[in-house]
Amino acid sequence: MSGELVYGGPLSERKKRILRSIIEAHIENGEPIGSKYLVTSAEIPFSSATIRNEMAELEEMGYLEQPHTSAGRVPTKLGYRFYVDALMESYKLTAAEIVTLNNMLKSKMGEMDTIIQTASKLVANLTNYTSVAIKASEKEKVRAFSYMVLDEHKFLLVMKMTGGSVKTKQVGTDILVDDNNLSRLISLLNQFCVNVTPDEITYSAIVKMESVMGDSARLVNPAVKAFYNAVSASSDTDVKFAGVNKLLEYPEFSSVEQLKRVFSMLENKEDFIDILSKSDRNKVNVFIGDNGESKFASNSAFIFRTLTVDDKVVGAIGVFGPSRMDYSKVISTVEYLTQKITGIIEGKTLIEGDDSQ
Repeated sequence: MSGELVYGGPLSERKKRILRSIIEAHIENGEPIGSKYLVTSAEIPFSSATIRNEMAELEEMGYLEQPHTSAGRVPTKLGYRFYVDALMESYKLTAAEIVTLNNMLKSKMGEMDTIIQTASKLVANLTNYTSVAIKASEKEKVRAFSYMVLDEHKFLLVMKMTGGSVKTKQVGTDILVDDNNLSRLISLLNQFCVNVTPDEITYSAIVKMESVMGDSARLVNPAVKAFYNAVSASSDTDVKFAGVNKLLEYPEFSSVEQLKRVFSMLENKEDFIDILSKSDRNKVNVFIGDNGESKFASNSAFIFRTLTVDDKVVGAIGVFGPSRMDYSKVISTVEYLTQKITGIIEGKTLIEGDDSQ
């Protein structure tokens, strides 16, 4: 999405430092930033006159604008885009934030829509912006089964579908579960339940699976039931929001006219789905303001990353807020969560600890 805008020419290191300081100060307090503030609060090692000259040139180049004659400057859409692409320093999640995220993932593992929606609500609380949860779902057959042990009487049944999506079901049982009996169960499910509909699973096949499982036969019925429920369920792409009331905290959305446009945009979920379909699957996408192809508010931003499993988009987690949002923290949080969720689904990631920081 960085190709939306054409930058106004190369910037000197001094201009970059001043532009970054203005944007970060504006993100923090929402007010126009003047040269006096940069000298006293941002500790910029240049004179007020030099800063004013550089700010004037940055304005001419399209990176800043002056909302009032006597006021300081605020970033433009171009300024925010350059900040995200070239100036922003990566936010490092705190130990407390990592623990919070990991605890959520550990306690809420279950169906895909539950994971995405819970993660979305947590993002809204951590960032203080509105979060967006998108879940793609379709009726398919299972092409492969796998599992993850949750506790002594509970496991996660993971089903990779023929269309590339992934569905998960939490299965509880009254007998102890371990890698030994679950490995045998998964082998049988891959033998009898792959590439078939639930109606095609015969009673004799279930009896055969129970016979092979022996003392662990009671695992078969709840696993087959979970398979039936997952494959029988069908729904269109779903978009849900959390923390919509947080938008009221930002002056950008304070007027009645602005609020009407924002809520109208949120009701038109097709815009979010359309942007998702055109996104880069390999990174966090940053959409700033209205690019003429959607009805997004001009002073807003939408940050998201898709959840991709086996080269199939199964959903996305994103954040919507004012264009002066804390891009660094939001991007790091969304990146961390989507990578962890994808890793859990693919069975590659443990959530007791963290080795990504």
